[in-house]
Amino acid sequence: MTDIFTDISTWALAGMAGAIMLAAILRAFTGFGFALAALPVLSLFLSPTTAASVIVLLTLAISLQTLPSYWSDVPLRTMGGMLVLSAIGTLGGTYLLLLFSADVFRLLIGLTVMLACILLMRFKPAPHREGGIYGLTAGLSSGLMNGALAIPGPPVIIYAMAVYSEARTSRAFLMGFFLLSAALATLTYSFEGIMGVKELSLALVAYPAMLIGDKVGATLFEKHGTATHRKIAILALFAIGLSVAAASIYR
Repeated sequence: MTDIFTDISTWALAGMAGAIMLAAILRAFTGFGFALAALPVLSLFLSPTTAASVIVLLTLAISLQTLPSYWSDVPLRTMGGMLVLSAIGTLGGTYLLLLFSADVFRLLIGLTVMLACILLMRFKPAPHREGGIYGLTAGLSSGLMNGALAIPGPPVIIYAMAVYSEARTSRAFLMGFFLLSAALATLTYSFEGIMGVKELSLALVAYPAMLIGDKVGATLFEKHGTATHRKIAILALFAIGLSVAAASIYR
C-alpha cells in the first residue's frame, strides 16, 4: 500500500481530506453536492479516473452506513422509473456532443441551472408534480448529462427542490437517488477495470474525513435544516451552475 502513496505528498493528502470533509458537510445537509465540490480538488492530485472512483466509493460507503437515518423518508414509488430513464440517458448522452461541443454544452447547462435556481427561489414546491412526466424528464436529463459530461446531479436536484416541500423528504430523496447511482457506477467502473487496489486504498484512507464531515452536516441539518435547508440548497445549486458555466469559458 505504501507504493500507492509515494507520488502523493502529505500536503496533497491534507488538501484532499479537507475538500472531502467540506463536501461531505454539504452533502449531509442538502443531500447533494459531494462529487461536484470534492472532485475538482481531487483532480488536481489524481488522474480523472482515480479521482472519480474515489468519489464514487466514498459516496457509496457513507450512503450505505447512514442508510437507516434517511431511507424511511425516501419516496421510492417515483424513483424506479427515474433510475431506468437515467440509465438509458447515460448510454445516449455521449451523442449530445455531436450536436454541441463539450464547452458549449457546459455553458448551456450552467446557465439553465442558474435560471432554474432563480425560478425556484420565487415559487414554492408543488407536491402534485411528484413523479409522472416531471420525474421521468428529470431522470432522463440526469442520464444525458451523466453520459455527456459526468454531471448527473442538477436535473434531479431541481426536481427535488420543485416537488418536495419537506426538507427531510427532499434530502432523503437525493441521498437515495445518489446511493443507487453510486452503486451502478461502482459496478460499471469495476467491470471496466477503472477501479482497483489503488482507488480502494485511497478511499479507505479518505473515509475518516468523509465520516467526520457527514457527522457535522447531519448535526447541522437536525438543528437548522427545517428553517434553512431550501435556501442553502438552492444557493449551493446556483454555485454549481455558475462553476459549470465558468469552466466552459475558462478551460
